[in-house]
Amino acid sequence: MVVIFHLFESHATSHQDQIVNHGYLAVDFFFLLSGFVIGYAYDDRWGKMTVRDFIKRRLIRLQPMVVMGMLIGGILFYFQASELWPNIAQTPVWKMVLVMVIGMTLIPLPLSMDIRGWTEMHPLNGPGWSLFYEYIANILYAVGVRKFSNTALALLVLVTGTGLAHYVVTSPGGDIVGGWALTADQIYIGFTRMLFPFFAGLLLFRLGKLGRIKNAFVWCSLSIIAILALPRIGGSENLWQNGLYEAICIIIFFPLIVYWGASGEIKSQIGKRICKFTGAISYPLYITHYPLVYCYMAWVSKTKATLSQGAPYMVLTFVIAVILAFACLKCYDEPTRKWLRAKFQK
Repeated sequence: MVVIFHLFESHATSHQDQIVNHGYLAVDFFFLLSGFVIGYAYDDRWGKMTVRDFIKRRLIRLQPMVVMGMLIGGILFYFQASELWPNIAQTPVWKMVLVMVIGMTLIPLPLSMDIRGWTEMHPLNGPGWSLFYEYIANILYAVGVRKFSNTALALLVLVTGTGLAHYVVTSPGGDIVGGWALTADQIYIGFTRMLFPFFAGLLLFRLGKLGRIKNAFVWCSLSIIAILALPRIGGSENLWQNGLYEAICIIIFFPLIVYWGASGEIKSQIGKRICKFTGAISYPLYITHYPLVYCYMAWVSKTKATLSQGAPYMVLTFVIAVILAFACLKCYDEPTRKWLRAKFQK
């Protein structure tokens, strides 16, 4: 859904006519899912694990694909030169390489290093911004929040949830979009989008008593598709209505979907294989697809292609993105993580 959302974005004139309109809410869903999974994986292990051990584990899990995503972004950068990004043709190779190397560390870049012109803190691979906030969430959990009682954690979730709801309902665009630039307003959006869902996911893990729900995978998948694909609500005259919808999705629907999914059972072998495959490529696909989308956007900018004209190339880009993600997973990510675990997790 994220890849499809970004491909359709190439043909949108504004958020009002964007197809798969709420695809960006996947970021907020992933933060919530991440908080739940972190609690599941680590909450009961702190007697045998230090903060340093935790950080090493998270770096080994996430950082190899961050490096690969930036490398792919660097390789494809000059193929994206177009009217949409005139800065690209004027960028010397040394500067691109410098941006790529810094990007591999996930250290955010200031606007002075924006070699694309979209104010991204990682201009070679835009989605890197969400991994930057994912790391901050992990650090906050490790150094302090893991010690919170459920009451204290619930209070944190209440405060951050209230702040999120207020922002998204009153935001200038009537949505939660943002967080990718190293500016004061974008940093505020980034923390707003990360704090509530991540720690709400952690609280959900601690308090939720999981059941056994049949067909949860199907129903959860359909629910996410419906939420992300829903057209814009309220139009340009009533922006608050769309903001209210997004607040309800993040604060109510997403926790329900995560709980629902965590309570699900997959009994068929086909279902297990589908879940294993989609789960395995989820992160590689997310962190490698956007350089390909940049290329598609540049092509649309050059050719002025309509949606119908671009449809075959959108499908091709989608297929290439999935193949690339799977290849990165099997040929690079899994072997690299195996080597790193053997070397650093003794």
